[in-house]
Amino acid sequence: MNDRGRKQAKAIGGWLRSNGITVARVYSSQWCRCLETAELLSMGSVAELPALNSFYELTQDREPNLKALRKFIAQQPSDGVLIILVTHFVTISAIANEAVSSGEGVLLELNEDAPYEIVGQLNFGNQSS
Repeated sequence: MNDRGRKQAKAIGGWLRSNGITVARVYSSQWCRCLETAELLSMGSVAELPALNSFYELTQDREPNLKALRKFIAQQPSDGVLIILVTHFVTISAIANEAVSSGEGVLLELNEDAPYEIVGQLNFGNQSS
């Protein structure tokens, strides 16, 4: 991760705190850049979640990862605690049907009648170095 990415991660965490969110359940891909991003959010402890790992070059992992991720999302409690998933472009695109760039994120809302719906996007991608 470069300084721009670190600044974006810190800005996202700062934005969450400025909006009253001081703690979250944070899950990350096991890849170093995602783990660093998750830590820099400063929203609580970070748990590694293999289902969030990239399958860009490991195409055989695509369906097993997505199946495991969908199951993980479906099992989350709707207790109002924010859940942050730090992952890769290919995973976000597949799970949310949205394209994102560095410093961007998709906001999903858990539902009782469907696993989740897309309710917005965060964009910290334009933060200057």
